Amino acid sequence: MTGAADPQGPVVAFLSDPATHGLAAGAVKHIRTHISDLFLAGDFAYKLKRAVKYAFVDFRSLDARKAACQAEIALNSRTAPEIYLRTAAIRRLADGTLALDPPDKSAPGDAIEWVVVMRRFDETMTLDHVADAGALTAEQIDAVIDAAITFHAGSPPVRRNFGGAEGLSAVIEENDRDMAAHPAAFDSGTRAELTETCRAVLAQLASLLDQRRDDGFVRRCHGDVHLGNIVLVDGRPQLFDCIEFSDAIATIDVAYDIAFLLMDLLSRNHPALANRAFGRYVGRTGNTGFLAALRLMMAIRALVRAKVTAMEAEDAPVTMARALLARVTRLTGLARSLLTPAPPPRLIAVGGLSGTGKTTLAAAIAPAIGKAPGALHLRSDILRKRIAGIVPEQHLPSPAYRAEANIVVYAALNHDARAALGAGCSVVVDAVFARPEERHRMEEIAQEAGVPFTGIWLTAPEAVLMKRVEARRGDASDATKDVVAKQLTYDAGKIGWRQIDADAPPAEILRRALAQL
Repeated sequence: MTGAADPQGPVVAFLSDPATHGLAAGAVKHIRTHISDLFLAGDFAYKLKRAVKYAFVDFRSLDARKAACQAEIALNSRTAPEIYLRTAAIRRLADGTLALDPPDKSAPGDAIEWVVVMRRFDETMTLDHVADAGALTAEQIDAVIDAAITFHAGSPPVRRNFGGAEGLSAVIEENDRDMAAHPAAFDSGTRAELTETCRAVLAQLASLLDQRRDDGFVRRCHGDVHLGNIVLVDGRPQLFDCIEFSDAIATIDVAYDIAFLLMDLLSRNHPALANRAFGRYVGRTGNTGFLAALRLMMAIRALVRAKVTAMEAEDAPVTMARALLARVTRLTGLARSLLTPAPPPRLIAVGGLSGTGKTTLAAAIAPAIGKAPGALHLRSDILRKRIAGIVPEQHLPSPAYRAEANIVVYAALNHDARAALGAGCSVVVDAVFARPEERHRMEEIAQEAGVPFTGIWLTAPEAVLMKRVEARRGDASDATKDVVAKQLTYDAGKIGWRQIDADAPPAEILRRALAQL
C-alpha cells in the first residue's frame, strides 16, 4: 500500500498528479496490480515497477526495476512496437521536487525511479473486456492464434537450462509456495491436493516434455498470454505485457504459452472459443506432441492465475477483494477439473459434400466431447493450407485440389488423428470423404487405436449446397458452385456412416448428430 511508510509513495503521488502530465485535474487513472502501478494520462501510460518481492520476482532494488523497464521495452517490441515507446527516469531536482525525463533526453538530477512509457490504448479493447461484454469472436481468436504462431516461429529454440519437466516442476513448486503465503485464498488441504496431483501427473510426462525441449519447442515466449494481455488495435489483436523479469518463466514450451490462452477462455466460460483456438493451433502447426501434457499445462496456468489474483486481492477494496477471491475459487476448481483423468478418447468423422455444414457441425460437436478443451477438431481445409504454407483464409488455385494433392491432405489428417488418439485426445475430423477408401481408413485408425468410431455423413439438396458455398466469406474452404457441381458427379460408393439430412438449422443438425453419438 502507498502512504508515508511506502518509499515509492512520493513517486506514485507525482505520477498521479495531472500537473505532472500537463493535464486538467482528475485526468490521470491509476491502476495497481501485484507488481506494477500503471498511470493512464492523456495519450500515454506510465508503468512503475512496485518495490515488492515474491517467489517469482524481486523488484526491491532500483537497479532491478530499471533493468526490468529496459527489458520490458525490448521484449514487448517484438509483438507491440507501436505501444512500447521508451524508458524514462524520475529524478529529484535540486529543490527537492520530482521531474520526469522528457523524450530523448534526461532531466537534471539523480534518478530515483524508472518507468516504462507506453502509447495509451483503449483499455476496454483488451480481450478480457471484450469477452466479458460478450463480443469476443471466433475470427479474433483465430487472429490471436495466428499472431502467436508467427511470434513463436521467430523465436529461436533454447535447448538448455529452460523448459522440459524441470521447468514445469519449478512452476509447480513456486505455485505451492505462493499459495501457502495466502491461506485466506487457498486452504492447506486444497493446496496440498493440487500440488501433489500436479507433481504426480508431471512425473508421468517428464520424458515427453524433455524430448520436446530437445526437439526445439522451448523458446523465449510471451509467457503471459491471457486475454487481459491482448488488445485490439485498429481491430487487430496485439500481444503485450509479456514476462520481462524472468527468463525462466518466459523461456518455455510454445504449447505452454498457448495453454494460458485456452485456460483463460475456459475460465471465462467460452469453451467453444477455447476449442476453436486449440484446433486452429494444431491444424496450422501440425504440433501434436504436446497433447498428452496439455491439460496439465492448463491446470498449472490456472493456478498461476489464481495465485496472482489472490495477490491482487490483498490491496483491493473489500468489495473488489471478495470478487477476486471468488475468481480464485473458480480457477482452483478449473485446475482440479483439468487434473482429473479424461475419459477414453473416441474418433468422430464428419463427411459430406461442400456446403453440407460439416465444419459447423464438427465445431459444435468438438467442445462437448470429453473434458476441456474437448476433442481436437481437424479440418481438411486448414491442413491443405498448412501443407501449402499459407494461412487458412488465403485462396489456393484449383491444382491444389487435384487427386494427388488430396492424397497428401488425407495422409496428414490420418497422421494427426492417429497422433492425437495416441495421446489420449478425442478427435473430430471434418473432410469431404468422398472416396470409400478415405472413409475406411478413418475406421481403421479407430480400430488400431482401440477407440470407438462414429462416422456421420451429411446430405442436403443441391440448391442448399450452392447457396451455402456462395454465402461464405473469409473461410478456409475454397469451394465454389463449380466445385459443388463437380462433387455431385462423384460416385461415393456405399455410405455406411450414419446419414443426417443437413437441410435444417445448425441447432437441429447438432441435435440429430448428438443423438447418433
